Amino acid sequence: MPPARRRSRPRPQDAPSEAARLADRLQQAGFTKRDIARIIDRDPSLVSQFYTKNKGAAFVTALREVLTAVEAGGITDLPDLATIAARHTRRRTTASGARARVRAKAVLITPTGTGTGRAGTQAIASGATRLRPLIAEAARHGLRLAFTVRLAKTGYLHPSGSRTDSPGIRRAVIQRADHTEERSYGSAQTGGFDAADFARRVDAAGGDVTAAVHQWLVETGRIHPDAHILHLEIRTWRPR
Repeated sequence: MPPARRRSRPRPQDAPSEAARLADRLQQAGFTKRDIARIIDRDPSLVSQFYTKNKGAAFVTALREVLTAVEAGGITDLPDLATIAARHTRRRTTASGARARVRAKAVLITPTGTGTGRAGTQAIASGATRLRPLIAEAARHGLRLAFTVRLAKTGYLHPSGSRTDSPGIRRAVIQRADHTEERSYGSAQTGGFDAADFARRVDAAGGDVTAAVHQWLVETGRIHPDAHILHLEIRTWRPR
């Protein structure tokens, strides 16, 4: 009689870390993972690792104090919560006692106002939402922006280099071997676009940056309504 096979018992999933549980409660209170990252002055990827890699033990005390301030004190301003968290956050040290390197929060825009964000095919399909924080940050700082889109040549209404399509911009068209074309709209020379206006467009589109840009291109008579954006780049700068 052959030996009975051992049935492998399913391994219980690891319980969420304390940092993840606190982050969940903050999200239930209306904060996003990006908000939590700003509060603890770290990159948003670290907050995601509270769930995927059980990280965040060093921030448990800070998160508890922040949660208490939110639930008991009614404090919701991110700068105020960041100040509270900073009092209870200690930088890690190496074996030699030196300060360990940590991934700080992502810098979207430099002190001079310049910033760039790009979205390829996969990001475009999900609305290029990764570009939304860049546009929102530019709007808060009163910056200007320009953007470059790539479409099939047949998606544009005007011929390449037409001043009607993008007046005042030269050499702003790149023709590619795959029958697509990149065109730029706005520049520092022409003044670009008000970032606050585009931020409102993105908000109206439910955070879908691709849809907001597509709508602007259709409204201004630059592309066919059924044209698909294949690549998108946003650039910001501070007006002089």
